[in-house]
Amino acid sequence: MKLIKKNTKNKVKANTDKARNVISNDSKFAIVEGYKIARTNLMFSLTANQSNCVAVTSWSKGEGKSTATVNLAISLAKMGKRVLLIDTDLRRPNLHNLLKLKNETGLSDVLGQFTDFYQSVHRDVISFLDVLTSGAIPPNPSELLGSSIFEEFINKAKQEYEYVIMDTPPLGVVADTLLLKNYVAGYVFVVRERVTTHGDIESALQSIKIADTKIIGFLKVGCDIKSKKGYNKYGYKYGYGY
Repeated sequence: MKLIKKNTKNKVKANTDKARNVISNDSKFAIVEGYKIARTNLMFSLTANQSNCVAVTSWSKGEGKSTATVNLAISLAKMGKRVLLIDTDLRRPNLHNLLKLKNETGLSDVLGQFTDFYQSVHRDVISFLDVLTSGAIPPNPSELLGSSIFEEFINKAKQEYEYVIMDTPPLGVVADTLLLKNYVAGYVFVVRERVTTHGDIESALQSIKIADTKIIGFLKVGCDIKSKKGYNKYGYKYGYGY
């Protein structure tokens, strides 16, 4: 019993630490500006690809992908753009933890037709930002994301919102992420300094190439602020992909 209690505390602490990295009015100027740069480049990329939908991924867990996804969505909403943020990681969802939202129903429940979008979506988490959490963890995530029901849902969402941002599972862990390729302009790939390796990036690029889709940008997080100069010191750098 003591061991279970200790693990629960550690999990709560980890979620609390991650939530502190979500940008707010109290966030450091450097981090907020870094995401503004990423936001601007993302908007140009989406316009060039005639799309308003993007998926954010990484190679493995623990690289800051979900936090980066939330911060991109918040940054877009701060411009007065209507944004829908979706947790499409139906295996290890995290957006509800970061944003401190209930996850009683969500995407999996909508796709399973147990409820509808309007009953499950969290409205105005901040102004202009709606969030659809993952919902119950299903036994068949890949089948749900590859279904005609998901296609109908995401196409409708893209019509109702100015931007649709999806947090996806890590590319190097499961294949679910690539099931979304037909609905997005491409992928934003999150890399974490001293964690993501060159081999990870090469593997990701190879997976993307085989799937006949593309990475539209890299978002670098976790930089050592003291060691950087100029805008890169913010710890968040956006660059176009290959």
